[in-house]
Amino acid sequence: MSMDQYEKLEKIGEGTYGKVYKARDKVSGKLVALKKTRLEMDEEGVPSTTLREISLLKMLSESNHIVKLLTVEHVEENDKACLYLVFEYLTTDLKRYMDRNGKGPAYPLTTPTVKSMVYQLIKGLAHCHKHGVMHRDLKPQNLLVDDTSMTLKIADLGLGRAFSIPVKSYTHEIVTLWYRAPEVLLGTTHYSTPVDMWSVGCIMAELVRKQPLFPGDSEWQQLLHIFKLLGTPNENMWPGVSRLRDWHDFPQWRPQDLSRVFPSLEEAGLDLLKATLEYDPARRISAKEALSHPYFDDLDKEAVDALENPELEAAGEADF
Repeated sequence: MSMDQYEKLEKIGEGTYGKVYKARDKVSGKLVALKKTRLEMDEEGVPSTTLREISLLKMLSESNHIVKLLTVEHVEENDKACLYLVFEYLTTDLKRYMDRNGKGPAYPLTTPTVKSMVYQLIKGLAHCHKHGVMHRDLKPQNLLVDDTSMTLKIADLGLGRAFSIPVKSYTHEIVTLWYRAPEVLLGTTHYSTPVDMWSVGCIMAELVRKQPLFPGDSEWQQLLHIFKLLGTPNENMWPGVSRLRDWHDFPQWRPQDLSRVFPSLEEAGLDLLKATLEYDPARRISAKEALSHPYFDDLDKEAVDALENPELEAAGEADF
């Protein structure tokens, strides 16, 4: 088995950890995404942390709301070791999908579409969190969408666990802060799965309004965007906040009425949004809890569950 099996068609991106190509598997004829990652080899060959992460990615692939890792190829290029991770290829991402019918509130997505996308995102995330994996960099650009079945899948779980939150990507673009939780922006050293649920809230708001909720271009500005909408946090609503490393005396804002900011969002939707944008990470709704939130009561969950690949379900039982 070698890379000769794949015909590279085009470079489709540079992720935080390497280049990504669209390619065709010459054997099956299927399109795949090849993610090339540079390997720092140790004496024993491929580092055990990398192997652990790959087996984790394979296990997470059991969920149909996480991009499937099909196989891994270890190759030498110019006397350097690199790994190609071969993923299923999806036609678009959530950012492009949202922009397709026009940007901004004048071109809303339908309520059932928003609901289904948010539910699928949370379902994929619940699967990650169950296995002790947090994503830490959720944003519309790394949520992939299959146009034909309207399936949403989480991508770029990448080899991210051995790294801290990336601040710059390979191409030196500043990594977006728009979906980053306030505890991370305020310099907490102990953060956990609630950081992903904050991102879910930001993405849900963007699906509803068709524009980013907190588009800050520096950490300070990002916090001000958040505080202006949700009110400046204090010890009552978020015990311990004033002891965080980057806490300052911020301007004092009162929380805005979210029902006026999101007039098209039903009451249960507002409730879920508020639960994801809870300042105190300990009080923020978990992915597992969110799946049974009343907002999804009128969603055809069976139809969403049917998006799960039955062959994979059967194989998954046997393989892992």
